[in-house]
Amino acid sequence: MKKQAKGIIALSALLAAMLGGGYAFMKLSPDEEGDKNGTTQPSLIATEAEGQGTVLVSDGSENAVVKSVRVKNNDGELKVIMKDAPTEETGATYTIEGYEDLNVDTSMVSTLANNGNGMQSESIIARDCGEFGKYGLDKPSAEVEMTFESGKTVKFYIGDELPSGSSNYVRVDGSNDVYAVSSSTLANYSKTVKDFISKTILEKPDDENYPIINSLKIERSDIDYDILLEYDKDSEKAHSGGTSATHKMIEPAESYLAVENSTDITNGMFGLSASDIHVLNCTEADIADAGLSEPFCKVTMDCDNGSKYVLLLGEIFTDDSGSKCSYAMLDGGKVIYTVSPDNAKWLTVQPIDIASRLMITSYVWNITELSVSGGGESAEFIIQPKDPDNIPENPTAEDNLVHMRGEEFDSERYRQFYSFLTGTNAEEFALGEPVPSGEPMATIKYTDSFSGKTMTYEFYDDSVMRALIVVNGESKYYCTKSYVNTLIENIKRIGTGEDYIKNW
Repeated sequence: MKKQAKGIIALSALLAAMLGGGYAFMKLSPDEEGDKNGTTQPSLIATEAEGQGTVLVSDGSENAVVKSVRVKNNDGELKVIMKDAPTEETGATYTIEGYEDLNVDTSMVSTLANNGNGMQSESIIARDCGEFGKYGLDKPSAEVEMTFESGKTVKFYIGDELPSGSSNYVRVDGSNDVYAVSSSTLANYSKTVKDFISKTILEKPDDENYPIINSLKIERSDIDYDILLEYDKDSEKAHSGGTSATHKMIEPAESYLAVENSTDITNGMFGLSASDIHVLNCTEADIADAGLSEPFCKVTMDCDNGSKYVLLLGEIFTDDSGSKCSYAMLDGGKVIYTVSPDNAKWLTVQPIDIASRLMITSYVWNITELSVSGGGESAEFIIQPKDPDNIPENPTAEDNLVHMRGEEFDSERYRQFYSFLTGTNAEEFALGEPVPSGEPMATIKYTDSFSGKTMTYEFYDDSVMRALIVVNGESKYYCTKSYVNTLIENIKRIGTGEDYIKNW
């Protein structure tokens, strides 16, 4: 056989394989310019695959509308029904019969109607086939029956994947022809009901309808106290002090919150996403089996629009893949979800994890009286605006008078000292610790004109490395003792003019 003929046969075979059941042909035609010897060059002309673009499912009209879809696959059966009729602006939306009161993913469910409506083939595989078994169509992986608003019903069967892996064999009821259809078009017909239920446990409102979370309470069986966070109205006001967090901790100890650590706790129930759905339309027995009739963790969120949500969480367990999980459901809901502790952080959060380490957060010029003592030294300050009737929006040291022991004191130096005090960091909570009977190492006391509160912080020697902080007569925190030693040194420097120590 000539080399040219062998090349044509090989190339034709390769092209036929590439077209996956389509066809192509070769023809010899003179090159428009020809080579210098005038010999002819082979030109490849390929047609589209045979049967490509054949509409397999339709009611014959130009704007066919699907009324319902019945899907039967290896995991069960479901029926898709129309939820909202199409309009001039939008298409129809769909839900699943029997699950209308659940948070159905209507966008995904609608693919069961839209993907089949007008479905086209990639190619025809076999005409008038008599051996469906070799295509997996004797026992199809899915049977789909589509009913149109016109009343016409079309049923089709999904078989095995083609060797290419990108298509499946399909047959339409009433015909023995076998076609190849894109697997991406058919994929959702093999899914279970659970796959069409949204894994978002509580939808996140849009910005215009986002409520203020008045309070969030965490009750957990592994700790003997509750964690209660409340909305801080003062956070709305300029120069109120505090941190940038909108909430404060009320229990087990009053504390400001670190915004970067607390937002997932205060607002995380909105938009909370599950990794899987454990049970749909759960019964009391299902709830008990999941450990949610007496939950390990209960999170209650009260909002200013009158809404109240209670999230129930079971104990953390390890699933078959080695991942940490917990069962979860909204109290009164019908779905039990599986969540990751990384998303449901209420399962593991400790108060110190979300509390601001800063204890003294009052705005500097809100303070009207401040006294400090330690190491045998003490100082008392009285602070007042120079012009009480015309206080600037952003007052500075120049706008305030500071007196120490009845004598005027440099207001900027006072501000620098107060700036050091605001660096008082708590390392951990000291809940329930008895208040020592001896004298404290150092004491800070101030009155905040904005809040109207007087706060007293006493620092007691606790161990070689740390000190106990008693706030208004109650043990609250531990801090590093090096801070207290630096505080004492800076108290000594108040009247000397030496630079304050800023590191400890």
